[in-house]
Amino acid sequence: MKLTKSKAALLAGCTLLAGTGMAIAQDQAPVSATMIIYLDPSVQFFNPVVRGAQDAAAAFNVDLDVQYANNDPVRQNDLIESAVATGVDGIAVSISSSDAFDDSICAAVDAGIIVIGFNNDDLEGAAGNCRQAYIGMDEFASGYELGLRMIEAFDLKEGDTVFNPREIPEASFAVARGGGIEKAMSEHGISVETVRAGLDPAEAQNIMAQALIANPNIKAVFGTGSVTSTVGAGAIRDAGVEVPFGGFDLAIEIANAVESGAMFATMDQQPYLQGYYPIAQIAMAARYGLTPTDVDTGQGAFLDQSRIGAVKPLIGTYR
Repeated sequence: MKLTKSKAALLAGCTLLAGTGMAIAQDQAPVSATMIIYLDPSVQFFNPVVRGAQDAAAAFNVDLDVQYANNDPVRQNDLIESAVATGVDGIAVSISSSDAFDDSICAAVDAGIIVIGFNNDDLEGAAGNCRQAYIGMDEFASGYELGLRMIEAFDLKEGDTVFNPREIPEASFAVARGGGIEKAMSEHGISVETVRAGLDPAEAQNIMAQALIANPNIKAVFGTGSVTSTVGAGAIRDAGVEVPFGGFDLAIEIANAVESGAMFATMDQQPYLQGYYPIAQIAMAARYGLTPTDVDTGQGAFLDQSRIGAVKPLIGTYR
């Protein structure tokens, strides 16, 4: 995987502090950090995120508190405000909406707290939110890449229709990934149909299958997140159709589908890094004044049948 200059510098800093500088970090009072995940603990995608955060907390002597907003923007703002009130050094937060958390995040930064977005970002990036860095995939670029790869691989052409179900259509990840897919399709005269699939796997699979039955002219399916990508192969099977399918994220079901050929590929955003880097950067910023920096965790993360086997044993831990 090719590293950007900022990512290479961060890795060098992490190596230094985790190696020869470890004793310095551990001899000092712990840094305090709150990590706020916008969904609930049942969403297995975030298990590697939490593991990464916990590993960084152990390496950099960080007192870490992990909280879940349960897809409730009001609760998420309350969690941000509570972290500010307790005087934490840093907050790592999933910015799942481009508008809902602007005021609370800006208030945290104004209070001198380091705020790093992870997993989801404001659709305008730093221009739309006060967060000081973002750790995660470039979701629009990843959607665009997947769209172009499937157009080429399956000879999708002008006049075709593809299907892109979205778990939470208004969430920033869905808008960005779906927008990238739509851009690739529009450049080739291909239309995109979408529905709200929700976060319940069984319900999402049924919604997707019914949509495929209702429109037999669909030429390809694009999962938008971990739920639609996990159940997509099953929905295609239930609908009794044969269409190519690509998506995002990693789960055992996704890896099995890619291995078997039921799924063309998945775009991996390397969630372990989305947990590790924010906590490491909060510690370095709080202790040494080092400026937080963006890290694109989705670079080179296209996983097809030729690559999926190497990462499958790590799903749920580091991937």
